[in-house]
Amino acid sequence: MEDFSRREFLQKTAVGAAAVSIAANQSGARQAQPAVQPPPTKQLGYAIVGIGRLSIDSILPALTTTKSSRLTALVSGHPDKAQHFAQLYGVPEKNIYNYQNFDRIASNPDVDVVYVVLPNSMHPEYTIRAAQAGKHVLCEKPMCTSVADAQFMIEACRKAGKQLMVAYRLHYEKYTIEAIERARTKIGKIGMFDAEMTFVIGDPTQWRLDRTLAGGGCMMDIGIYCLNGARYIIGEEPVSVFAQSWSYDPAKFKEGVEQNISFVLKFPSGAVANCFASYGAAGMNRYRAAGPGGWVEMDPSFTAKANLILRYTEDGRVVTAPASTVDQFETEIDAFSDAILQGIPNPSPGEEGLRDTRIQMACYESAFTGKVVSLITN
Repeated sequence: MEDFSRREFLQKTAVGAAAVSIAANQSGARQAQPAVQPPPTKQLGYAIVGIGRLSIDSILPALTTTKSSRLTALVSGHPDKAQHFAQLYGVPEKNIYNYQNFDRIASNPDVDVVYVVLPNSMHPEYTIRAAQAGKHVLCEKPMCTSVADAQFMIEACRKAGKQLMVAYRLHYEKYTIEAIERARTKIGKIGMFDAEMTFVIGDPTQWRLDRTLAGGGCMMDIGIYCLNGARYIIGEEPVSVFAQSWSYDPAKFKEGVEQNISFVLKFPSGAVANCFASYGAAGMNRYRAAGPGGWVEMDPSFTAKANLILRYTEDGRVVTAPASTVDQFETEIDAFSDAILQGIPNPSPGEEGLRDTRIQMACYESAFTGKVVSLITN
């Protein structure tokens, strides 16, 4: 990131303060029969690195309702913003860090986990520094912008004896889990999978349109949902990919930052996944898989805010489940804490992010060369 300082990034992505209200409810007990309190649940302390829109709108609020996790520290290059959210969420001033003194977090027993919520190219640095500080790491997706960086991140956490989880929140979402189960047990051999994730991107100065920070365009930001979805629904690793990328607005979408990408993944069983991501098409957000035993779909399927809807065929009829209203960040964060507390591997480790990174890079290679790229590794 030689060409882009943290201060420049923070100046570009500064956001206003958001008001958050938390309501507390107390349940009464019968006078002659006092309520028996359950044993306290161990909570791991989380330091949030980066107080941008995702943290403000989703992650910080989720940490007020998590059972195994709590917010204990903030890392930001904006002192005023850090102070505001620290006061709002009860974070002591001693647990506010900036990017220069971040490594002091090593001596803070309040912090068990560092959640990296920064632009894509900054993920490796703060994952590695957090691991070296003796903390577990939850890293936002995409994991990073190169295969080599993904490997460095995995090795740093392995060497430190700490878990690394990539924040694939849908791996912990109930309808996604049900869709995966139906794909395994009801559909039979999947022949096709279709997925689209699109929206019209706004501010042309945002970091998602800066190749140095994002590592690409829509493929890195939202194409990964289609890619990862194909892998978890089909339940196999693709053997080849063919991709095409294009843009309509070269002034907004500079070289290396694609506005649209379409890619076809082929799998060992013969299944084919057709995927499309775009920063220039109004909101599409769905997938469907079909086989001899029927089909399963989600629409919407990938977003955190929309109420996800699951549909599937069963006994010759179409079943539509009620919209899911579960907080995906809450379930994701607690799943990581529970894995750490139980001493078991988390379901979306760094190796999962590495697999997606390899395929993302192959998509770019295919789009550049116009050729099918093999994904078979020796």
